[in-house]
Amino acid sequence: MKEEEIRKRDVLDKYLSMVHEDSHRIFKTEMFETTTCPACFSSATHFEFEKLGFSYCSCDKCQTLFVNPRPTLDSLEEFYSNSPSTNFWVEEFFLPVAEVRREKIFKPRAQFVSKQFPTMDKAKIGDIGAGFGLFLEELRKIWPESEIIAVEPSDKMANMCVGKGIKVFPKMLENLDPVTEGDFELLVAYELFEHLLNPASFLQNVYDLLKPNGYFVLTTLNGMGFDIQLLWEKSKSVSPPHHLNFFNPKSISLLLQSKGFEAVNVETPGTLDWDIVEGMYLNEGVHLGRFWEGLVGAEDKTKNELQQWLSNNKLSSHMRVIAKRK
Repeated sequence: MKEEEIRKRDVLDKYLSMVHEDSHRIFKTEMFETTTCPACFSSATHFEFEKLGFSYCSCDKCQTLFVNPRPTLDSLEEFYSNSPSTNFWVEEFFLPVAEVRREKIFKPRAQFVSKQFPTMDKAKIGDIGAGFGLFLEELRKIWPESEIIAVEPSDKMANMCVGKGIKVFPKMLENLDPVTEGDFELLVAYELFEHLLNPASFLQNVYDLLKPNGYFVLTTLNGMGFDIQLLWEKSKSVSPPHHLNFFNPKSISLLLQSKGFEAVNVETPGTLDWDIVEGMYLNEGVHLGRFWEGLVGAEDKTKNELQQWLSNNKLSSHMRVIAKRK
């Protein structure tokens, strides 16, 4: 898989430019609040860089990279509900490549879940931030007798899920009632954790909605991943106000354990790290240093072996976690 297949470079650049404009309009200094590390809650941090008016710092204890101070919940809700960039993301960024993403991303996710949890073919399964329901559609093909539920607060995307015959809880996760809407055997949250204002509170809600010994699968960005570490503030994954948290295998495990979960498996099965870095060098003139710029001309076999090594050693920027409620 190549980056250009799932997100067109020129469309992404326009989207990020619109995000910058929306951020400048919506977020004001007085809306920001100082916080501790979202993973281990330590106050021992140091400043790393500023991007689009947002300051990023790293935790001295667990190396989580995060925005601090952080915008308020009200300002974030205004951004996500009323900004032109959000509408552009839906109409121009995601929908044109939706079917490619189905094949390259969502279908493999459904296949992974079905192989990882073979006895859950009739279970109650929820996708938090389900979007257009592509993952649940693919999972339903494999497990037609499962009870699949989309947790999706966006009216537009929730309606699209309903149109596909998917049951929807059109609410934010924190507004779900564990008594009447809980008892999930499995919950998933794909590419959501980096957006959360309060990941610890989010995890508590997940814990309350799961049955004992239920599972939670999440994917998120690994701040210790190759392309993020190499590109740093130039990385397009570092995109405030969307991406507030960059956990790593160590810090995500610490947070899960603090909220009553067992981190069953933490891995980084990413495939795009080198492709992203090479694209930034070739298309945008980002200097990488002599060694990495020399690798651009190497054989595909060499690049593929590098990517596999990154994935195997938890050094890819794409992180996947399986956690179990104790």
